[in-house]
Amino acid sequence: MAINLPQFFQATNPSKTLRAGNPEDDRFYIDFSSVRGGTLIEELKDMITFLSPDIPTCSLFTGHIGCGKSTELLQLKLLLEKDGFHVVYFESSADLEMADVDIGDVMLAIAKRISESLEATNVKPPAGKLEALLAKTKEVLLTEIEVKVKAKLPGMGEAGIDTEKKEFSLSAGIGELTVKAKNDSGLREKMNQFLVPQKNKLLEAINEELIEPAIGLLKKQGKNGLVVIVDNLDRVDKRIRPDGRPQQEYLFIDQHECLRGLKCHLVYTMPLSMKFGNEYGALTQRYKTPLVLPMVPTIGRDGQDVYEEGMVLLRQMVLRRALPEVTDEERLARIMEIFETAESLDRLCHASGGHSRDLLRLLNSWIQKGRKFPLAAAALERVIREESNEMVRAIDNHEWDLLKQVQQRKKVTGDVEYQTLISSRWVFEYRMDGESWFAVNPILMESEEMLDS
Repeated sequence: MAINLPQFFQATNPSKTLRAGNPEDDRFYIDFSSVRGGTLIEELKDMITFLSPDIPTCSLFTGHIGCGKSTELLQLKLLLEKDGFHVVYFESSADLEMADVDIGDVMLAIAKRISESLEATNVKPPAGKLEALLAKTKEVLLTEIEVKVKAKLPGMGEAGIDTEKKEFSLSAGIGELTVKAKNDSGLREKMNQFLVPQKNKLLEAINEELIEPAIGLLKKQGKNGLVVIVDNLDRVDKRIRPDGRPQQEYLFIDQHECLRGLKCHLVYTMPLSMKFGNEYGALTQRYKTPLVLPMVPTIGRDGQDVYEEGMVLLRQMVLRRALPEVTDEERLARIMEIFETAESLDRLCHASGGHSRDLLRLLNSWIQKGRKFPLAAAALERVIREESNEMVRAIDNHEWDLLKQVQQRKKVTGDVEYQTLISSRWVFEYRMDGESWFAVNPILMESEEMLDS
């Protein structure tokens, strides 16, 4: 079977998340748990299904943006559903303006997504108190922004009436608020000015009139409970709020009672940079220790020896995108059909630092530049050089000093200045055999600044 170059290009789209349970996507999935220091998804699953099935749990999950968290969380969703749980997974960035997030926005988004998922399975808890709070919120907003709030959403009538079913839809009622609030900063500010002081009432209403009745109805249908997975909350901007509080700390630490207070199993993604902030101790006092999804190691901690177990899996990640229907052995036998040299495939894997999205991004650019099989090694070198130049432009002298310290010590301290290194993907974390270490992004290691150190 000949390899189709346009299909290979499309299969390496770095922005596409693999959907567990989708046969097309399952062909590409690689389980990296054996080289990432543990089976984190199994740990999350067992916490819910085995250790605490009937008592709500709240877990934080973090890692570099693009390292594969969403793919793993969708695997978790599939595993939990197989164990009889009703799972609501959603990307919070679809409902929230990540540069300006308040706790009222988050709670409404979760309530909307739970309600939406339940309505799709004909589970409809009574929600009079919650409906009344929504109506009051709209009433407050109408006094200031009457025209904007009265404008109907496509397919929606007044006050959350689903015009197709001619009945009240809680998810539609909340959606009228959240969609408009996301797109209008003035409306969002006004809504939170009203909701945040009433967050305890909102929490109580969501629990008593949505979550708890829903769990009862789900159990009558043979389900074991309700799990909500809130993805992309790690993308919350780290801006300073008007009250002087960093937005990330405000949301995850100051508002932890609301995030943890929803009476179902919860999994939130958290900004990785918070792990290296001065208030990480406060965070771990309020939640269990966050689970971190590290990079796939291509080189050992000594920075010299190739870590072959990681390389084996990364090679297959690349080859499956080109040849999804054949065995691993057949893919390896056909490397020279795809790449000019076998060494160029290893060069790609090492340059990515084991960051899955970066690996696909570099490969996608390589295909775009090469445009024919076998892909030329020279084209990959151009891609790597251009990527290095882009990254180097953003780094100042002090940050170069910090990077050199990381490379020498294999450690990152808790100082705030190191958060930039983490959030910018200039430094990656690895775990193996119970050991954790940090290394500078391999792309940067080829810069003059690092080569001269």
